[in-house]
Amino acid sequence: MKKTKCMRLLAVMLLLTTAIHTMAEKGKVYDLWPKGAPTESSNPQDKATLRVFLPDAKKATGRAIVICPGGGYEFLAMEHEGTQWASFFNQQGIAAIVLKYRMPHGNWKIPVEDASEAIRMVRRMAAMWHIDPNQVGIMGSSAGGHLAATIATQAEGNAAPNFQLLFYPVITMDPAFTHQGSMKNYLGGVANKKQTRTHSCDQRVTRVTPRAFIALSDDDHTVLPANGVNYYLACYRHDVPATLHIYPTGGHGWGFNQDFDYHIEMLLDLKAWLKSF
Repeated sequence: MKKTKCMRLLAVMLLLTTAIHTMAEKGKVYDLWPKGAPTESSNPQDKATLRVFLPDAKKATGRAIVICPGGGYEFLAMEHEGTQWASFFNQQGIAAIVLKYRMPHGNWKIPVEDASEAIRMVRRMAAMWHIDPNQVGIMGSSAGGHLAATIATQAEGNAAPNFQLLFYPVITMDPAFTHQGSMKNYLGGVANKKQTRTHSCDQRVTRVTPRAFIALSDDDHTVLPANGVNYYLACYRHDVPATLHIYPTGGHGWGFNQDFDYHIEMLLDLKAWLKSF
C-alpha cells in the first residue's frame, strides 16, 4: 500500500514538473485600461495588464481564476506567484489570468480598481475565452492575498468573484498582526480605527462571501499565520464554505516554488478542493 502511494506521488510530481517546463502558451497580454484608469497612479509608467493563459479547448471546464501576485504592495512576484501557476490550472481545464496591478503608493483605490476591473473584463470576454461567467474566481498570495480577499468581501455585481484562493495572505490592517510594509504602501501609513475596520478582510466577511481555500505555513514570520486563521474563522462564523491548510514549515512566499517542502501536498490539496464544487 505504501509503495503504491509513493508511486502515485512520484507520478503526480513528474507530471506537474513536466507541465511547468512545457507550457505551450506564453499567454496573451491585454491592457486593462485602454482608455485610462479611473484613478491615476503617481507613476504613469505603471500600467495594469492581464496575461491570459487558456486551457486546451478539449479540457476547458469554463472556470477561470484571476491571479494577484504578492510583493507587499511595493513590487510584484509575477513568476512564482503568478505565471508559473498557469500550467497547473490549465491542466485542470481552468483559465489562468495573471493580473499585473498597479502599486498604490498610499492610495488603496488603485489596486482595488484594477482587480475589480480584471474580474469584469474576464466576464466581458467570457464568450471569446470559453469561460462561464458564473465560475470566475480570484487568487492572491501575501499582499496579493489581501487584494483578492478585499475583492471577495467587498466587490459587487460583475466584479464579485465566485470563489477565492488565498496563499499566506495579509488579511488584517491591525498594527499588531498586519504586515507593516503592506499596510504602509496600501494606506500611506499606520491605519486608524476606521481604516482598520474597512481594510481588514476578516471584518468584512458576510454570508454572501464566496467559498475560500486558504493555505499558509506555521513558521511564517513575515505575515503572521493569525491573518489567514482569523479569515477562516470569520468564514466559519458566517457559514461560508472554507478550507484551511497549515503546513508545518515553509516560511513565507513559496508560491509555486518546487523547493517548498509541501509543494506536492499543497497541489493535491488544491486540486481536491477545486473538484469539490
